[in-house]
Amino acid sequence: MSADDDDHRDGDPLHEDPWHEDPCHEDPCHEDPWHEDDIHAPRGAFFGRRKGHKLRPHQADLIDNLLPHLALDIQAPPPDLCSLFDPPAADLRLEIGFGGGEHLVAEARAHADTGFIGCEPYVNGMAKILAQIEAHNIRNIRLLAGDAAELLAWLPPRALARLDLIHPDPWPKRRHWKRRFVQDATIAAMARVLKPGGEFRFVSDINDYCAWTLAHLLRSRDFVWTAERADDWRLPWPGYTMTRYGQKATREGRVAAYLRFRRVD
Repeated sequence: MSADDDDHRDGDPLHEDPWHEDPCHEDPCHEDPWHEDDIHAPRGAFFGRRKGHKLRPHQADLIDNLLPHLALDIQAPPPDLCSLFDPPAADLRLEIGFGGGEHLVAEARAHADTGFIGCEPYVNGMAKILAQIEAHNIRNIRLLAGDAAELLAWLPPRALARLDLIHPDPWPKRRHWKRRFVQDATIAAMARVLKPGGEFRFVSDINDYCAWTLAHLLRSRDFVWTAERADDWRLPWPGYTMTRYGQKATREGRVAAYLRFRRVD
C-alpha cells in the first residue's frame, strides 16, 4: 500500500502486510518493474508485496524511463555520492520508506544544496515520487527501489548528515516484532553511515513502537536522545512536512511522537 492510501504507513522498507491478498493483477502490457532480476530492486529481507494498484500509463513510463536515471546501483562500489547531484551536494540525507514522497519532496525543495536519497520498495510509492520529481524539476533526489538494509551496508562510513524514518509499520503482533526496522543491527548500521553530530529522526503515532525505538536507541552507545523537554518529542520539529498518513492519524485522534537522536563520536 502507498503512503497515499488511507491505511498505509510511511517510512518502512518492510512495511507491506505479508498476509494480505494482493489486489492487483499483472498488467500484460507492462512488465513488473520490480522483477526479481532487476538490479534496482534487491530482495533482501523484504516482507510482503511490492506492487499494489495497477500503474497508470504515465506512471509506468516514469518507472521505465525516469527511474533508471535516478536509481542508485548498489551492486557497484559506491561512488563519490555528493557528485551524483548537479550541482554536487554539500550534504547527504536519507529517508527510508518515503511512501508517497510528501516529506521527502518538501525537504528536497527546501534544501536545494543537500542531496537526498529515498529508499522505497513499493512500486506505487516510487511512481508517485517520480511524478513529483518530474512536475517540480527536482534535481537533488536519488532513489533506491529496494531494501534499506542493503543500502545501509552499501553506503560509505560517515556519509550521511541525517536519516529519517517517518511512520514506519509498527508490526504490532509480538511474533512480528523482528520485522520492525528499528533493531540493534540496523541501529549499528545507521551509526556507521551517519557523521558525528548527524541525526536519526523517527516519527510514529504508535506508542508501543515509540517506546521500542526509544529503548533500543537509549541502550546504544552511538546515539543520544536530544529531547530536553516534553515538547521536544510531542511537537514536530520546525519545518516538518506532515505526510498524508500523518494527517489521517491526526484527524482520527492519534498523537505522534517526534524522536531525534544525535550520533556521537
